[in-house]
Amino acid sequence: MPHAPQPIVALYDAFTHGHVDRRAFMERIAVIAGGVIAAPAILPLLASHEAKAQTVRPDDPRIVEHDFTWATPDSIAFGYLVQPRQPARRPSVIVVHESRGLNPHIRDVTRRFAIEGFLALGIDALSPLGGTPGNEEMARERIGALDWNQVATWAAAAVPALAAHRNSNGRVGAVGFCWGGHMVNEVAARVPTLAAGVAYYGRQVEAARVPGIRAALMLHYADQDLAINTGIAAYEAALRGAGKTFEIHRYPGTQHAFNNDTSAARYDAAAAALAWGRTIAWLRRHLAA
Repeated sequence: MPHAPQPIVALYDAFTHGHVDRRAFMERIAVIAGGVIAAPAILPLLASHEAKAQTVRPDDPRIVEHDFTWATPDSIAFGYLVQPRQPARRPSVIVVHESRGLNPHIRDVTRRFAIEGFLALGIDALSPLGGTPGNEEMARERIGALDWNQVATWAAAAVPALAAHRNSNGRVGAVGFCWGGHMVNEVAARVPTLAAGVAYYGRQVEAARVPGIRAALMLHYADQDLAINTGIAAYEAALRGAGKTFEIHRYPGTQHAFNNDTSAARYDAAAAALAWGRTIAWLRRHLAA
């Protein structure tokens, strides 16, 4: 389907991030779309459809998948580990999901990284609480209720755990999308051993915390994403002022979540392909042993 009008996408993003409840969302959509009949019809068009975007099957002969657990300061976390079938010590990547948890789409993205030659770990931010539920709205609600500082410690603990894996070359990067993009910036500020980070349309950390970042950062932003983009200028100035290694890319005409190929209303194939190519090249460059 063609891209949805920006006011509808912005409202949907506010809903998915917990800033607007379902009732208010439906009421406002009705006003924008022109009636209460249109509102329920629009929501499925904006929502993700996992079956439409599986690009690498779990049984693909090029990869091997495993469960992976690691200790956090207060719990045990788990995730989805995928690696190329040929054993080797490889550059390693933590994949951090959106606000819907470790769903089939993010598992597929994790497999895509393995196909590119990485040891890839899709973490589940809800794992210490039992894991991501199958219901998308329930997952979103549970993630919205998480304590940010606590869950950041869970994600940060995955960096040394993955670095110590027998098939890792010891250099770990992180890639995150939306909520996960914010988490990548957060982990970069917390873990000096993170070698590289790629944040897709993720919120930035405060400028005062930038001096602690050691990771080489690549930051992808959608063109029409006011809630996230208001922080770009300050973050860029802080990174530049602190002499950090970084690149910022903004994709004309795109909307938040342009990389998510399960959401036809916002997916932009050309921008997603360009960002993916840049991401893989960045990680290969900065995670080489």
